Amino acid sequence: MSRCAGSAIPHDATEPARASNTQIRSAIFGAILELSGSTRRTVGELSRLKSSKLGIAGRHADLFIPAVDYGIQQLRWIDTELAASTRLSTMALEVDDPDMQLALLRLTGPRIEAAMLGSLLLGVWLDFLHLADVVLQQCPYYSVEQLFQQMDRSRKMLEPAMRALASLESGQVETAATDLPALVGHLTSEFAATREAVRVAAEQFEKMLRVKELIEMLTTASAIKMALPRLIPPVTPSTLGVGLVVGSDGVMMGTRVVVSAEWVEMMRRMVQAGIISLPVVSAAVRIHSGQVMMAHSNQDLPQGVRDALGDGPEVRGMRVTGRAGAGMAEPPRHHILPREFREWFEKRGFTGEVSIDHFCVKMERAKHEAIHGGGDWRLGRTWPGEWNRMLMKSLHDAEIDAGRMLTRNEILRLVAKNMRDYRIPVNFIPWRGQ
Repeated sequence: MSRCAGSAIPHDATEPARASNTQIRSAIFGAILELSGSTRRTVGELSRLKSSKLGIAGRHADLFIPAVDYGIQQLRWIDTELAASTRLSTMALEVDDPDMQLALLRLTGPRIEAAMLGSLLLGVWLDFLHLADVVLQQCPYYSVEQLFQQMDRSRKMLEPAMRALASLESGQVETAATDLPALVGHLTSEFAATREAVRVAAEQFEKMLRVKELIEMLTTASAIKMALPRLIPPVTPSTLGVGLVVGSDGVMMGTRVVVSAEWVEMMRRMVQAGIISLPVVSAAVRIHSGQVMMAHSNQDLPQGVRDALGDGPEVRGMRVTGRAGAGMAEPPRHHILPREFREWFEKRGFTGEVSIDHFCVKMERAKHEAIHGGGDWRLGRTWPGEWNRMLMKSLHDAEIDAGRMLTRNEILRLVAKNMRDYRIPVNFIPWRGQ
């Protein structure tokens, strides 16, 4: 196989790409900043609930504090992914090659998607914690056992989606995104049912108190002056958790307009750059707008999503669909940085969120065999143009010329050049062990 002509991109040709990458990076940081603000508010609420010594942290703390701890556990992985996204975005700024810059920015995508949807679910769980806290503090007439069972049932409904998001596996994240509006709809129903049960219990308690008043009036006049327990009205909080309220029909609805000018621009840039996917944006819009039961595969995207993306012809042609809906199996993933040289790359900074397992590409089998010299990899390695052999030779030669170890960014610049020469798109996905 002959290598394509061409090497580095001319300097003047890189300027528009660099400017575009700067805008994309700004959108990513805007999304991270918004999500970080949400998580900070959530951690404050969880800390308050756990340390209040009342309600959830009161007499029945052994039953309900684990529910608060569950929220804290989810918050940890969300914060971890936001921090990793920040580091990747900063690293992209240090890379010279614009294609590699964009590729590194795209590595933040699964993390931002998972954090965005995870924060929405965590906000819903915080709603349930607030409700339980108020009921335990002010509604002694409501069954603690029943409240615990309802909380446990809601947590079990929420857990599979949280696990899928925390995995960062693109297929699981997109599936969770597609199902998320319906899940929030079911959780909303659970929330409304618990609230209604508290209201009914309060009405029954009112009737009991009235009977008690009549009996005491007939038995002893002096007791009339005694202060009876103050009747607390049924608790139906109008404000729920992080940015959610209950509408007149009992459905949780967004308190802020998601498609604000800033949010529109962030989503538009990230979707068009391939940072985040349409199903994720669709789920976020549906949940924030209260359209929680509108999750059906292969349907047209919601108007809010089309508006956010400009409703161009390419957007109108897009549908919420997974790999199966596309009618094809997912191509296998292959390491661009050879796995047999993992230790060599680790010594040069390829660890953590930039380990070689994050620099994989989807490639059809025929293309993969071609760059490795054919179906027999042992014979292929004897060909000087075989990918692994060629790449490692160019990196070793560059180190000899430099008289030192190459930096991570220098390696990425050489890798990007060789990927262009071999007509491999500079678009990375993480390895998942296929």
